[in-house]
Amino acid sequence: MRGRGMARAAGSIINAIVSGRGGSFGIDLKTWAEVEINDSGRIEIVIEGNDYEDKYLVHRCVSQTLDTYAPQEMYGAKVVTRSDIPMSRGLKSSSAAANAVIQATLDALDVDVDPFEALKIGTRASRDAGLSKTGAFDDACASWFGGICLTDNGTESLLKRGRFNQEYRVIIHIPGQKVRKRDIPLHRISAWSELMELAFGMAITRDYLRAMMLNSLCISAALDLDQEVAMNALIHGAAAAGFTGTGPSTVILVKENRLDDFLNLFESKTGQLKIVDLYNGED
Repeated sequence: MRGRGMARAAGSIINAIVSGRGGSFGIDLKTWAEVEINDSGRIEIVIEGNDYEDKYLVHRCVSQTLDTYAPQEMYGAKVVTRSDIPMSRGLKSSSAAANAVIQATLDALDVDVDPFEALKIGTRASRDAGLSKTGAFDDACASWFGGICLTDNGTESLLKRGRFNQEYRVIIHIPGQKVRKRDIPLHRISAWSELMELAFGMAITRDYLRAMMLNSLCISAALDLDQEVAMNALIHGAAAAGFTGTGPSTVILVKENRLDDFLNLFESKTGQLKIVDLYNGED
C-alpha cells in the first residue's frame, strides 16, 4: 500500500495571525511525499536533507489520516519527504509538507475525499504542533489549490479565490536566518490589527498588490524587520514586494518583460535570490 503526494509553496498577501482572516498565493516550489503503509503499528519518518527537523507535524498528519479513514486498522507507515522549499522562511513549508503527506497517505489507502476535509487534517495538526496559531488554512489552500486564496481560518472557510496575472514572475529573497513561529511576539503584531484588517479589505476587492505591501509594512513595524530589500525592489520596478509570513523572506513580483532589466539593477548584499513561477492552479 504505497502512495505519493505533492504540494507547493505559497507567499503571503495578508497574515492571518491577528484576526484569523488571511490570504496567500501559490508559488511553484514543491514538496513531495511518499507513504508506504504497513502493519508495524509505528510511523517512521525520513525528511531528506533535513532529518534533524521536528517530525511531529508529519507524524500527526499521517496518524490522523489513518485514524480517520482506516479506523479499524492498526496500521503503521514509512514516510519519506523531500522539498525544494526553504524551511522556516515564511514560504509555507509546513503547509506544503502537511498537504503532501496527507495526499500520499490517502493515495496509499486508495481513498478519495473532499480536498477541504483533507486540508482540515493538516491545519489542525499544525495547531497541535504549535506551528500556527490559526492553523494557516489560507496557506494550506494556496499550497493545495494554487492561485490566491482568501480565507477565514477560524471557521476554516474559503472566502474568495483569485489569481495574479501570469505575466508576473516571482523573485524570492531568502536570508540566511530562520524565524520559528513559537518565537513570534503576537502582542506586537496585534498592535497593528486595524491596518491589517484594512489590508484584508483591499484584498477582498482584488487590490492584491497594495494589500500585500501594506501587510508587509505592518509585519516589519511589529517585528522590527528591515524593509530594505522590498524598498530596493520597488525602486527598481517591481510591481509589489513584501515580507511573506512573519519573514524573513521577501517576495517580489516583477512583470516578465521587465525581469532582465530588474535583475540588472536590483542588488542584494546578503541572502539568496530564487526566481520562480506563480502557481495559479490547474485550469
